[in-house]
Amino acid sequence: MNASSQRRPHVCVLGAGIVGLAAAWQLRREGFEVTVVDRAQAGTGASAANGAQLSYAYVQPLADPGIWRQLPKLLFAADSPLKLRLQPDPHQWAWGLQFLAACRAGVSRRTTASLLALAAESRAGFERLMAEERIACDFSATGKLVLCADEASFAAARRQMALQRELGSPTQHALSPAECVAIEPALAGYAPRFAGAIHTPSECAADCHQVCLELLRLLLAQGVRFAFDTPVTRLTRSADRIVAADTPRGPIEADAFVVALGTASHPLARTLGLRVPVYPLKGYSLTLDVSEAPGAAPRVNVTDAARKVVFARLGSRLRVAGMAELVGENTHIPVDRIDSLVASAQALFPDARCSDDLRPWAGLRPATPTGLPVLGRLRGGPDNLWFNTGHGALGFTLAFGSAQRLAAQLRQSGL
Repeated sequence: MNASSQRRPHVCVLGAGIVGLAAAWQLRREGFEVTVVDRAQAGTGASAANGAQLSYAYVQPLADPGIWRQLPKLLFAADSPLKLRLQPDPHQWAWGLQFLAACRAGVSRRTTASLLALAAESRAGFERLMAEERIACDFSATGKLVLCADEASFAAARRQMALQRELGSPTQHALSPAECVAIEPALAGYAPRFAGAIHTPSECAADCHQVCLELLRLLLAQGVRFAFDTPVTRLTRSADRIVAADTPRGPIEADAFVVALGTASHPLARTLGLRVPVYPLKGYSLTLDVSEAPGAAPRVNVTDAARKVVFARLGSRLRVAGMAELVGENTHIPVDRIDSLVASAQALFPDARCSDDLRPWAGLRPATPTGLPVLGRLRGGPDNLWFNTGHGALGFTLAFGSAQRLAAQLRQSGL
């Protein structure tokens, strides 16, 4: 767009999950005209009922050297919290091979450093939103405990903590089970069953879906246009630019386009001959009403590293979420996976007296092999097409930092 024009640049954001809405919020703050398009409604998909933890300071990439000894269980064990079921899908095989290639100490260290830097920016962005707008999202800043089942995993967690300290992460502590109970009394009954934990006092939690709805409300008030229940069928390219996003309701034209479609980013990019290394990482959650009695249900965020299950308190509710399955675009909820989450909640917090209303959910996290999101333009892609996808299980954590980096790139492009 010509810099002398009085018309503000128009950006079309594809995707109304937390990543797309955070991008729309930041772009609107910086003076862009914004339209948001989504095949469903705001905050559906992976943003609807995710783990709710905001893991700004304790980051453990899934692509880690320890994955190699778990590989037989990943492939064959029915009850594994990490599950890979091979399918006749070249994209899954290519992604899987890249993932295994990333399971090296050097790659994990670089990924940790990059994620911590982006998470710090994201914390600042989200805190600014809350300070300015006082949104309702059951936010808490009670810290997090990462529980380790045995001495070997506890030693590995302490090494990760030391690495994060080198990289400037906020204060963390390695605690005994008794010290954990002093911080979170609801763990008293589980203390004999884990070796220790990493405590990060600065970690937070919030209801991601509520944040999405609050962003929708704020953006509508600021004149941002939304097209819901409107799938994007293709992007129309002319020379080195995208001129429109085609939908069943007609084309949507803009000066620039941002793809924040989660797992749908890969097939859309493929129509342009571009490769976005994003594959669905399926996870599950329950949302339970819990007792308000002191010491019954946790107030502190808890991650059971062995079970790959996280617990986050959202007001009078407890979000129980976890597991990671590479099974393609599949949101079916098997009974045994829900039973596993219930068993985890009962094992850790037997006094929580959770409600029978489980509100089960399954979502597809858009994961890259390394764990680093795809953020920016792609080599060989159109000049006015940006990607903001591939955040894996950290979409909520990284959304506002990604939005800030994306907006900076658009400004620097001369749009």
